[in-house]
Amino acid sequence: MTAEAQRRRAFWHILLFAAGLVVLTVISAGSVYLVNKARDDSKWVLHTIEVENQVNTLLLEVRRAESSARGFLLTQGPDFQADHERAIAAIIPALDKLTRQIGDSPAQRDSVEKLSAAIEVRLGQFAREMDFVKQGQLDNAKALVREAAAGNTTTTISNLANAMIREEERLFRLRSANADRSQTLAASLTGIGSGLVVVLALISIWLLRRSARMRDEAETRLRDAYANLEALVDERTADLREANNEIQRFAYIVSHDLRSPLVNIMGFTSELEELGGDIFRRVSSLTHVPADGPPLPSGEIALEGPDKQLSEDFSEALGFIKSSIAKMDRLISAILNLTREGRREFQPEKIDIREFVEAIVSTLAHQAVEAQAEIHVEPLPDIVSDRLALEQIFSNLIDNAIKYLKNGVPGEIRIRGRTKLGYAIFEISDNGRGIDARDHQRIFDLFRRAGTQDKPGQGIGLAHVRALVRRLGGTMSVSSELNAGSTFTITLPVAWNATTRKTDR
Repeated sequence: MTAEAQRRRAFWHILLFAAGLVVLTVISAGSVYLVNKARDDSKWVLHTIEVENQVNTLLLEVRRAESSARGFLLTQGPDFQADHERAIAAIIPALDKLTRQIGDSPAQRDSVEKLSAAIEVRLGQFAREMDFVKQGQLDNAKALVREAAAGNTTTTISNLANAMIREEERLFRLRSANADRSQTLAASLTGIGSGLVVVLALISIWLLRRSARMRDEAETRLRDAYANLEALVDERTADLREANNEIQRFAYIVSHDLRSPLVNIMGFTSELEELGGDIFRRVSSLTHVPADGPPLPSGEIALEGPDKQLSEDFSEALGFIKSSIAKMDRLISAILNLTREGRREFQPEKIDIREFVEAIVSTLAHQAVEAQAEIHVEPLPDIVSDRLALEQIFSNLIDNAIKYLKNGVPGEIRIRGRTKLGYAIFEISDNGRGIDARDHQRIFDLFRRAGTQDKPGQGIGLAHVRALVRRLGGTMSVSSELNAGSTFTITLPVAWNATTRKTDR
């Protein structure tokens, strides 16, 4: 693609982006304005209805006051008097509320002033009528009623109220039309904007497809241009493969040499076990010589007290040694397999993780007792994964948790787990020394260690563990503070298989 073509494409992309931005801005601003206007128009429509209802309420109270006054004049009944007093008490608040509501309309303000004057006159007449009735001057009260009727005060109030209602009905029609128009404009703007967005989207799709075609053509030319580099890459790959083979041969030699002393340890452990049996049988025969009973059968051991405890401790120690020898034998076998195969293929199988972890904890029980640590294994989810890889992962982490506890403080190590979205999350936490925040990444580097170097180690355990976790398709992290313990979190697929993560990565 020439520089001119690139500039033209960039120009059209910028123009399309600017057009889309303008359309979205106009639609957004117009929609906001029209929605606010429609809301305001609807509010005024509602206001008109409220004013009309308030006028009717005021007129109703005036009529109720007049009818109850006439009833009291005719019967002198206390119920009519109470109803009249309630109506009179409601008229003034209703009139004040109406006055506040019609403040936006000059014509209605003039009408409410006239209505207030007429109501004030009628309230005065009501007061004099009620006084005459209470004093027993019924003739004077009737005369006053006839005078009020002749003055058309009540009719004036009704006419003014009806005029205000008609004005509100006119405003209602006008404001309803405005609200409908605002809603129609908002709908039209939304429709037009949606159409423009669709057009811009189609143009964008066309440009993207065109760009994809041009990119494919460029990639083809690029592959042709770098075809000569393939020979160089093959040569470098061959060199790397030869170096990797040398490393594998070296690992094979080291692993083979490790197996020889391990076989000796295993043989001497068996001899030590037989020797221990002979020693404790001899001790039993010396400490349990019957005075007048038959001797113990040959080969039978009968110990008591400290001798029995010593025999049990001896057997337990041999058990730990055998367990550790078996574990080391498995690791050496794994290294030998790696050197033979180049890289071991993981074999997924369903594993009862709690039983699996408890077996690992039992092999580390001696170290835990020496460190005065308690290891709590909580319910753990079962997963499908590689058994040997998991054994190396959990063994390293639990061994580190025991190794780096604080001196003089009873250790507490917890192993817990849960599942989330197809993954199993395991946490190994302790109350040990903790790790400085600056060293959280350092501890995962090969041959790098953090903190006080008072424990044996080569700095490869955590690096190896993280590499295994990654090969199993998972992640590993640490959360820790100095003197506040550490928590290592491992996330693994619940059902791992060869396609979860390529083994050759």
